[in-house]
Amino acid sequence: MMRFGEAGRAILLALLRLRRQAAAVWARLGAWQWGVALLLGAVLGIATALLSVASGRGELHAGVWATSLAYGSEAADMRTRARVALFGLLALSSEQTVYYTASRDGSGDLLSGDCTYIVTGRDLDARWWSITAYGPDSHLIPNEAGIYSYSKSSVAREGDGRFLIRVSADRQPGNWLPVRRGERFDMTARLYNPGAAVVENPAAVALPTIVREGCR
Repeated sequence: MMRFGEAGRAILLALLRLRRQAAAVWARLGAWQWGVALLLGAVLGIATALLSVASGRGELHAGVWATSLAYGSEAADMRTRARVALFGLLALSSEQTVYYTASRDGSGDLLSGDCTYIVTGRDLDARWWSITAYGPDSHLIPNEAGIYSYSKSSVAREGDGRFLIRVSADRQPGNWLPVRRGERFDMTARLYNPGAAVVENPAAVALPTIVREGCR
């Protein structure tokens, strides 16, 4: 029969072994937990950075259109540089080109391929200008008509000099800019060799209105 001292020693050794095993398991579990925490922290940090870039904080607004004169300039901060890299603007300096983007209509709703919009305006204050639609991947929107934008030289004008561009997934009369049903999109207006007033006060520029005509 095992004596009390030997039994106590055996129990103590068993407890020590159990403690070492528990410590090893906890160490592995702790490392896993730390790994998950670090991963979540990294994902959250990246998501926050992307949200900050995508939100366009610090931009100037002219109606539903947003711009920044820092695009393409040496004065661009890190957020502006990241936004250019993320959305592929291939930005030139403001003396050469001013870029305006719109992702919402005049009512403040996000632009959707399930709706039809009328973009109305007059010639923009630039030697040459264009208005282009981009899909959610920031690329041109594929379409059978092969129409991706309208410009100063290609848009048809009304008798009073205004132009009307109908943006829709369904074929439209006149200036039709196709988009894809079920997808978000945005539009970019480029003003090449802009007038002095545009560079001096881009928020005061008269840009086309975007009115939602209807949705499916």
